Amino acid sequence: MVMEHWLYYLRGRVLETFRRKEGAIAAYREALKTEPSFARAANQAAYVLASLERYAEAESHFRRALASEPHNAIAHFNLGFTLEKLGRPEDAIEAFREATRIKPGLDRAWYGMGLCLAHLGRHAEAATALEQAAELQPMNPHAWYALGMAYYAAHNPKRLKQTIFHLVRFDPKMARRLILESESTHLAYLVKDLEV
Repeated sequence: MVMEHWLYYLRGRVLETFRRKEGAIAAYREALKTEPSFARAANQAAYVLASLERYAEAESHFRRALASEPHNAIAHFNLGFTLEKLGRPEDAIEAFREATRIKPGLDRAWYGMGLCLAHLGRHAEAATALEQAAELQPMNPHAWYALGMAYYAAHNPKRLKQTIFHLVRFDPKMARRLILESESTHLAYLVKDLEV
């Protein structure tokens, strides 16, 4: 037998499919009224709210979902993303850290943590987190670029050079950007069309 909270949840999913986000949020909230610990509805409501840039409301729903499912790494990641958008990088780092503790292979949580640490000027720690993201996604140019900038800010020219050499092999445009922004113009020869 399908319970009432599932009917509301399924209504929300259909409304989302038809891009009726406000209706979907209302349906998920109805599901939560009938079953307050329904983490799936709380997560989905939070996700839709975040897509509408209603981050404070999204945070509340992600926390509600995590109260029922504290080992949900994706929900911790989404909470971290939301907290970062709310301008709370320290709190975001903790959410990303919990996501990586639960699911060490969650590359986007390492990436988010690295960006927040860099934002706070904690560049050596940022590099450590971004190393994990780059290792998990070796062809992600954004992770490698952010890693290179963390090495640059942490005054680690050897690792910066290694990062540039790696990046130039699969994304010369991003390598060019890293060379310029890290003041590594002595490596301009790696990208033929680089203007310095």
